[in-house]
Amino acid sequence: MEAALIGFAFLLFFIFLRVPIAVAMIGVGFVAFGQYVNYNAALAMISSVAFEEGMNYELSVVPLFILMGNFVTQAGLSKELYTASNAFIGHRRGGLSMATILACGGFSSISGSSLATAATMAKVAMPSMRKYNYADSLATGSIAAGGTLGILIPPSIILIIYGLLTETDIGLLFAAGFIPGLLGIACYLGAVIVMTSLYPDLGPKGERTSWPGRLRALRDVWGVMLLFFVVMGGIYGGVFTPTEAAGIGAAGGFLFVVLRGKLSKDLMLNVLISSAKTTAMIFTIYMCAVVFGNFINVTGLPYELADFVTGWGVRPFFVIVMIMVIYILLGCILESMSMILLTVPVFYPLVQNLGFDLIWFGVVVVVVTEISFITPPVGLNVFVLKSVLPDVKTRTIFKGVTPFWIADIFRLSLIVLFPGISLFLPTLMG
Repeated sequence: MEAALIGFAFLLFFIFLRVPIAVAMIGVGFVAFGQYVNYNAALAMISSVAFEEGMNYELSVVPLFILMGNFVTQAGLSKELYTASNAFIGHRRGGLSMATILACGGFSSISGSSLATAATMAKVAMPSMRKYNYADSLATGSIAAGGTLGILIPPSIILIIYGLLTETDIGLLFAAGFIPGLLGIACYLGAVIVMTSLYPDLGPKGERTSWPGRLRALRDVWGVMLLFFVVMGGIYGGVFTPTEAAGIGAAGGFLFVVLRGKLSKDLMLNVLISSAKTTAMIFTIYMCAVVFGNFINVTGLPYELADFVTGWGVRPFFVIVMIMVIYILLGCILESMSMILLTVPVFYPLVQNLGFDLIWFGVVVVVVTEISFITPPVGLNVFVLKSVLPDVKTRTIFKGVTPFWIADIFRLSLIVLFPGISLFLPTLMG
């Protein structure tokens, strides 16, 4: 256990020095493995990881879903989702903020990126909210918080990586994330309603849209909604596997662009280059995390940790609470993918040994990761918004996200106390 803890200490030290997380993990993992076993074994382990993970068929689901998200994003989905949401609820007090949350939920579930959603929706929604004199705190808070929804609502790249790390069924993980994702949207909408009821000046009413206008707004997004239901319905119905669904989604995203008359050479280049860059980043971090994880496993840390907890008679619920606190603290220095890859190999054997369901734990981990995106002192979504909206003070954005992370704590409590919220759909799927 001592060797593993020293390895973690060096890893965190390099991360604080701003060494790229992939470089830090493979560097520490290789040297530590070499010291603990021998360097010939360490070299063989790295080559084995590169070959086996590079040939892993299950990993092909990642670039395909990324490709689907990029096609739909380049087709201009973000503005149309916001317009459709605004048409139905924009006339209510705080309605533009609620429309932003709904649009963020839809857009981020397709794009799969919390940071990209926050940056994109800031450009789409902020001008409208300023036009109707919304407080910058509520406007930016709803954008920053809404951007976090996509890493849980399927198809979620984070849940895919979690499933690969824990050898958990990805289809069941997608099903488990659906109701908590909708619950997150409901909690955020509730936070807006409460804040605008207490302080009406935060979000004045907007213009009411006629029913013909609402139907026209829905017409602009029906195609992507159909694509989403075909992909997710096929997985839930057992028609095809997540990998097959990702292929269908990518083809559907391409067809979506063609039918809307937006296909061009520049668009294709942007989509393919962006997808390749994102895939390369995820695969590189994933493989480097496997190298570091192999060192952790050879030291026996996960199992010694489980024996330690069992021997001291610590209550299982208290262990889960401590793990959640660790995730929130790590969220101050790490982005979501790095955090999942670094910690899940250590924690999941312990959680499994304590008798918890790994599908439920995956949802808990992702929800805690969502919270870390908007909590002070270092909420990544907050600083992305600050870069897009330099005229808004950082403390204003943190003030705006406060009601939303409080709502997230409430949602997390419900998911932890009532596992059936996450496990209801996976149970139906068997």
